[in-house]
Amino acid sequence: MFALEELERALSTLGAVLQSRRLQSRILVAGGSSLLLLGVVKRPTADVDVIGLARDNYYVKADHIPASLEAAVRDVGAALGLSERWMNNEPAGLFDFGLPAGYEARVDVRNYGALEVHLVGRFDLVCFKLYAAVDRFGPHESKHLSDLRALAPNQEVLLAAARWTRTQDASEGFLLNLTSVLAQLGLDAEDVTLD
Repeated sequence: MFALEELERALSTLGAVLQSRRLQSRILVAGGSSLLLLGVVKRPTADVDVIGLARDNYYVKADHIPASLEAAVRDVGAALGLSERWMNNEPAGLFDFGLPAGYEARVDVRNYGALEVHLVGRFDLVCFKLYAAVDRFGPHESKHLSDLRALAPNQEVLLAAARWTRTQDASEGFLLNLTSVLAQLGLDAEDVTLD
């Protein structure tokens, strides 16, 4: 688990290792590490979720972590005593159905030597966290719902995020859970128009 200081140290070390190998990497990151780096939450996070790779002026899905970056990640993990999966591309599937429109313009870029970390914006984090909260809906509040509360989206942002989640899952079961999660966030069913 990473607190902010450990996360910054790992990213800085990774950037230095890449630089020493005359390599450069530009990654698009979402999840708990983004929330932590943006100062939205203080809770530790388990890993760095790479969803995309930055190209010239666009992003591509991180189907895999490039071999040179993966080797550097492994070496940094071994040196700092981190999990082998401290940086991974598990949530890259978000690209499959489309990221929220305009996400490219909302990224926050952080430089760690030869590592450029592109953090998805707050609106996009609201979308992803709402989707995850609905997808893992249950009797207990999930970390995703807690993260949504920390992001403190207004009603307009929350409804826009809800509309985006429906592009990811159009099932009736998802809609029922979505309505329940929105109610927990203070939206009445009559306020929820997702068309």
